[in-house]
Amino acid sequence: MQTLCEMAVDVLTTADGREKTRKSRAYAAAYFAAREAGTPLPLGRAEPPLRPSRPEKPELLDPRDVPKRKPGSEKGRIALLHAVAHIELNAVDLHWDIIPRFADTAMPQGFYDDWVKSADEESKHFNLMCDCLEELGSHYGALPAHAGMWRAAEDTVDDLMGRLAVVPMVLEARGLDVTPGMIALFKKAKADSAVAALETIYGEEVGHVAYGSKWFHFLCGRHDHDPKETFHALVKKYFHGPLKPPFNEEKRAEAGLPPDFYWPLTD
Repeated sequence: MQTLCEMAVDVLTTADGREKTRKSRAYAAAYFAAREAGTPLPLGRAEPPLRPSRPEKPELLDPRDVPKRKPGSEKGRIALLHAVAHIELNAVDLHWDIIPRFADTAMPQGFYDDWVKSADEESKHFNLMCDCLEELGSHYGALPAHAGMWRAAEDTVDDLMGRLAVVPMVLEARGLDVTPGMIALFKKAKADSAVAALETIYGEEVGHVAYGSKWFHFLCGRHDHDPKETFHALVKKYFHGPLKPPFNEEKRAEAGLPPDFYWPLTD
């Protein structure tokens, strides 16, 4: 029987996006079936790669070199969907990576439940974006993509609290800020499939930010750290540059992120 860490590393070392997410969803289903049967999978140990396997395409470019396209045109909308697909594929790997990367830190079973569930949902999101791209005659890999997406994972390779602060509580929280604008843009274009897909992503992303906040606060409690001060210190250490408003304060609050966590980091 495979351990949870072995499953995670198998996902991380699979290059093709559709195959990576197929494995991710199958492993998540197996994990939750075992939990329900009262025979949870052993955590085990397995060595995650420093960088996950990736397909040959898309070409990964420095963020400054990724071509800017006007979102009002069909080409622009394809570029936007492609960028979201790329973010979702990175998120699949980020959520699996946290399991074997920090397996030596004793955590409650609920920690693994949350990240397996998140990885499963991110896999669904990637496939929804791929379906939307294919409907428009494109595909994931057709355009260049952002090379910096994995940087937060490499920077926090030996710091679980840093990983939680920067990945769910900063990067994924940013998704809560920008997704409503994207939904409005696709509604205007009467792109119903993209609207439905983005609404699914928007609804489920709140949970991923909330898991980050929950386990960050759990570890702060364990180590008797002040959560707000610790969050500010870790974001300044690992996140490159200030946080950019406008913020979706309502959804951030729903996810357990109060304004005094992020507003002080804007300047």
